[in-house]
Amino acid sequence: MAVKLQGFEFWKTTLRGARYVVAPMVDQSELAWRLLSRRHGAELCYTPMLHAQVFVRDANYRKDNLYGEVCPEDRPLITQFCANDPEVFVQACLLAQDYCDAIDLNLGCPQMIAKRGHYGVFLQDEWELLEKMVKLANEKISVPITCKIRVFNKMEETVQYAQMLEKAGCQLLTVHGRTKDQKGPATGIASWGHITAVRNAVNIPVFANGNIQHLSDVEQCMEETGVQGVMSAEGNLHNPALFEGLSPPVWEMAEEYLEVVSQYPPCTLSYVRAHLFKLWHHTLQIHKDLREELAKVKNLQGLTEVSRQLRLRCQEAGQVVGLPFPHWICQPYVRPVPKDPVANSNGTEVKAVRHKRALSLEDSDGASDALSKNKQKKKARNPHKNFCPEQKPKYIKCEQCGNPKGNQCVFNLCRGCCKKKAYKEVADCPSHGLKFKTKAEKQKSEREEEGKSRGLQEEGGFLPGLAPLGLM
Repeated sequence: MAVKLQGFEFWKTTLRGARYVVAPMVDQSELAWRLLSRRHGAELCYTPMLHAQVFVRDANYRKDNLYGEVCPEDRPLITQFCANDPEVFVQACLLAQDYCDAIDLNLGCPQMIAKRGHYGVFLQDEWELLEKMVKLANEKISVPITCKIRVFNKMEETVQYAQMLEKAGCQLLTVHGRTKDQKGPATGIASWGHITAVRNAVNIPVFANGNIQHLSDVEQCMEETGVQGVMSAEGNLHNPALFEGLSPPVWEMAEEYLEVVSQYPPCTLSYVRAHLFKLWHHTLQIHKDLREELAKVKNLQGLTEVSRQLRLRCQEAGQVVGLPFPHWICQPYVRPVPKDPVANSNGTEVKAVRHKRALSLEDSDGASDALSKNKQKKKARNPHKNFCPEQKPKYIKCEQCGNPKGNQCVFNLCRGCCKKKAYKEVADCPSHGLKFKTKAEKQKSEREEEGKSRGLQEEGGFLPGLAPLGLM
């Protein structure tokens, strides 16, 4: 068994001293995009965040998200999992370790789905659990364990957090210099000061994440913080050539990406569409008819054609006010600055609250403007579709995995768990269309009938009531 490298030796040897890193991005850092990014300067890539529990129980999920994307050009590669159970995390790591160079534990995702699933940045206060997860994985798996974190408001707490993970067995730490509340309109600026403090406090390689829009930002970040590498997510999505220091025409990147997609099928169409929306973001603000077309097309050929039409239109387009380059040049997307708090009549500040658009029962027929554009399209296709949260059916969870159970399942399980149980116990579940007992009884009956027929033939050579063939 090969010796597992650690810390700086792991970074220098296995990761080849990678400095330019493409972040793990859900549904966006798939094989085709990783290969495109590597062609344009990226030295290390992460898979999209994978759900450890689903990875363990679902063979198709493993095939679609890792096993089916094996490519010699796609190394070094780190597989990232979200998890909240040490045993499940280790099982997932063991299933993935032969297909990557390290396993990363996601402790930085701030989205609502992570809050509901109890993973990502929402575990950052549970140090005992995290210490156990990292320590167990470090002991059991054959590749190094790494972590990606967000910072606390207090620099001292962030440093202690990083040191705890290092002590538990983390061999490389990526620090996103934003807190868990810095997201969406409140994203703000990442704190390189927090990253610097972590880098100075630990004895393992550190990657920085945040505020990266150009190659000059990468160089400045490395100089200011002393980190070993810099990770880019959104900057990379808008300009895959960021690490080359180039800003090529959008169509060059779009056409090259579509070529890679066709060379390494299958690639989920929604991933390709999302990448084209990011690449063509500024141009689509002008050519809104093609924006609608890009959202509607149903195959790769259709996406390619829309991209071609955008290129043709760009040859006649003018400059857009407020952009540093023409809109057809790859360039970063700068989020709008959040509105300042407004003052009430007493002079005290009132925080602006963004209310979700909801469709009430009273105006469900006429108030289409209360729905998002996406929901309006769905309602146009299905006028009877109900978008009221209060009227959505409440699903009872499967007793084993937590997924919605079958409404009439005899075991009170989801289909996957029910199939395993029914197979093991040779039972039927009419709700899920499983007939293991029925099939077993049928096979038994057929064997008995076959045995009787054989016995009769051996006794007289013909069945009772029938004359032998020679007498007919």
